Amino acid sequence: MPARELGAVVVGGLLGTGARLTIDLLVPDPRGGFPASTLVVNVVGAFALGMLVSRVWPVAPAWVRAGLGAGLLGSFTTFSALAVSMVVLTEGGAGMLAVAYLVTSAVLGFGGAWVGLSLGRRARGRPPAGGGPTHSNPLRGPTSSLADE
Repeated sequence: MPARELGAVVVGGLLGTGARLTIDLLVPDPRGGFPASTLVVNVVGAFALGMLVSRVWPVAPAWVRAGLGAGLLGSFTTFSALAVSMVVLTEGGAGMLAVAYLVTSAVLGFGGAWVGLSLGRRARGRPPAGGGPTHSNPLRGPTSSLADE
């Protein structure tokens, strides 16, 4: 990875981690209770990445994509926080709440990503769902198929 992209990931990571900590401090999750801050962070992150992938990635240089995608949003959102929250809920006897949290996270995360992608495409003057499969890698930008990864 070129130094400029690596630097952008480091700076983005610092900013994303700081934003995540701020939200966790402002919206503390009660031990064994519903992890609202993790849910909010992951849904907002999915929306933001969807918006960036559809609106910014096509025109942004690689270092910007790396800094915003892998750096900022990669450190802001975390699957590990979701997994730990589920274990804590389950160990606390709230297995059904853990399942509800997982389903809610998946549905709202996919929904946030879909809305972000759709709004980003509309803002660029593209139809909400394009013709043919495309995929964007936060580090490399749009590709014509998943096989290019």
